Amino acid sequence: MRKRALLLAAAVSLAAQDLSAILARLEKLEAENRELRGEVKQLRDIVEGAKPTVAERLDIVERRVEEQASTKVEAPNRYPLEITGMAVFQTFYNTRGANGLDVPTTAAVTPGRASAGASPRQSVIGLRYHGPQTVFGGKVSGSMYMDFWDGNTEGGAPPFRVRTAEVTVDWATRSLALGMMKPLISPHDPSSFAYIGISPLTSSGNLWRWQPQLRFEQRAGWFKGQAAFMQTSEDSTGAPANLINARRRPGLELRGSASHSFDDTRRVEVGFGGHFSESRIGGQALPSRIASVDWLVTPVSKLTLTGNFFNGENVHHLGALRQSFRIAANGLVNTVRSRGGWTQASVPFTPKLTLNVFAGIHDDRNADLNRGQNGANRTGGANIVWHLAPNVIVSFESSQIRSSYIGTFNRRMNRYDLAIAYLF
Repeated sequence: MRKRALLLAAAVSLAAQDLSAILARLEKLEAENRELRGEVKQLRDIVEGAKPTVAERLDIVERRVEEQASTKVEAPNRYPLEITGMAVFQTFYNTRGANGLDVPTTAAVTPGRASAGASPRQSVIGLRYHGPQTVFGGKVSGSMYMDFWDGNTEGGAPPFRVRTAEVTVDWATRSLALGMMKPLISPHDPSSFAYIGISPLTSSGNLWRWQPQLRFEQRAGWFKGQAAFMQTSEDSTGAPANLINARRRPGLELRGSASHSFDDTRRVEVGFGGHFSESRIGGQALPSRIASVDWLVTPVSKLTLTGNFFNGENVHHLGALRQSFRIAANGLVNTVRSRGGWTQASVPFTPKLTLNVFAGIHDDRNADLNRGQNGANRTGGANIVWHLAPNVIVSFESSQIRSSYIGTFNRRMNRYDLAIAYLF
């Protein structure tokens, strides 16, 4: 019995100790909770006191409205316009063969002296806008790009000219556009900051002349069909002015293309096109017929291939060499048959540094030309484009032009160009 009493007393003593410990812990937890509630109250008081008053909120809103008003332009109909473009300062050096031109496209028969210079004339200013939906549910958008290019030499008062302009209505599967645009059969351009006032590889395979046109586009999955009614300019063909019966003529261009994207980077697009128009020279109706193929291929993330090839007759009103016609001894005018094209490989080493390597050729059939005319014009070169900042670009370009004159000379010239562009 005594042993049992001792064991019972020991158990009661342990239980009392455990209960005391539990009560002590509970008191400690209660104290910590009171402390936490006090801290939360203090933080709440600080936050409540930091809230701006109604007057302060109105002042903040007004300042934000003023900031937005200083960066946005609105047309009278209240639709916003975006100002875009780039300010380009360019320095260049041309070896003998430029014949005094700032931006040559052929190597001159008479080489002349080497030349150098600097100019901001190839800067571009653009406007872009987006309008409301039309009654048929189409999205309206448009753009206009202008520059200060006044030709191939520095002028006293460079004009402010329109480069391209268009108004487009986009529906789910089709589009309609009206404006001044590049030929439909030559949709791509090489990358260059040396040739902006004149498109890169002009007279060496790139058909680029911006001309008024009305375009329609129909999309169906991976296929796209396009048609353009355009106005050609016969002033650029090289025919004597007294033989040009109509300076502007209507033309038709068609293009079909297929494209496919394998993933976010790999893509392929191939297009086939045709141009149909007539020139009125010396009382004759002379056809302009051109077939073309173009491509844009990105087989891997670090390589993009673009280019164009054409074959036809009387092609020069689209921005090529100005020798579309040959006037025979009997006074008859014959068209010149031509072929050519260009290609470019772009290699982005890093997101900020890209290498572009390009080459092009325009080859007129020698039998259609007179002695001394340019039978073949070739250009090749490369440039490095470096993004110093998101909107600041430095580009260095080196290129060579080779011109073969029938029965006389083969000429060449080198060009070196350094450009700094600020995008806005």
